[in-house]
Amino acid sequence: MFSQRYERGTTLVTSNLPFAEWTEVLGSERLTRALLDRLTHHVHILKMNGESYRLKTIKQKRAADMG
Repeated sequence: MFSQRYERGTTLVTSNLPFAEWTEVLGSERLTRALLDRLTHHVHILKMNGESYRLKTIKQKRAADMG
């Protein structure tokens, strides 16, 4: 639970969704606001663009299998 780790340890969260879309996944605007409040306090947000490393690896593997 995030509330138990809050300010006690390091937590790494990855997502391909912007924060504005988290409510759709979590189902509750109140829960999403509380979670994001804790997650974004004392953080470094790294926004990365580009092709997924996993997708790139799969494409390379498929190309090697076919060639």
